[in-house]
Amino acid sequence: MCLGIPAQIVSEPNENGMAQVKILGVTRWVSLHMVPDAKPGDHVLVHAGFALEVISEEFAAETLELLREAGIVEDEAEALEAETAQ
Repeated sequence: MCLGIPAQIVSEPNENGMAQVKILGVTRWVSLHMVPDAKPGDHVLVHAGFALEVISEEFAAETLELLREAGIVEDEAEALEAETAQ
């Protein structure tokens, strides 16, 4: 089973179509090739380093809350602590 995680685009895409997104408080590079009209501030579903579709901010928040309730993702503060501990 695959799982797309909501993220917010925080940078313009570079010459390779890659942009930075913020996922649960952590910044990552993802490909925007599948969502060429996406822009900074948009929310997208990310899987395996690719933004798959643009989603609403409300859908992103609801999805993250469901994933937290299911224990699939950690709170942003916990995720950030885990990232900096590595």
